[in-house]
Amino acid sequence: QVQMMEAGGGSVQSGGSLNLSCVAPGDTFNNNCIGWFRQTPGKGREGVALVYSRGDDTFYADAVKGRFTISQDSAKKTVYLQMNSLKPDETGMYYCAARLNGGYCYITLLSQTRHFASWGQGTQVTVSS
Repeated sequence: QVQMMEAGGGSVQSGGSLNLSCVAPGDTFNNNCIGWFRQTPGKGREGVALVYSRGDDTFYADAVKGRFTISQDSAKKTVYLQMNSLKPDETGMYYCAARLNGGYCYITLLSQTRHFASWGQGTQVTVSS
């Protein structure tokens, strides 16, 4: 099974920034909605941001609006997540995934992880206070 490949996690202090990257293998990137998700201690996996691979359509969870920016580079089949003003409770594992069977993004997909596949191994983000 093909998997996305995440990178860019690390340890920062509260208020710091990180830029995550996600490489989509094969045809996973094409004409597809790619999402960043996270799993923090005590919570289930939650959607953070979505981007459509052939345009600029983006969607964000309310908790990260104005601080996180998702973008895509179609030539590199890579999706980025620039995270600014990070908070300690955002410590966790960050994953990217592609919408199962392809298609556009829409806001409700942020809470529908079952519609995503090709999950990567994740990259750890640790924010200290």
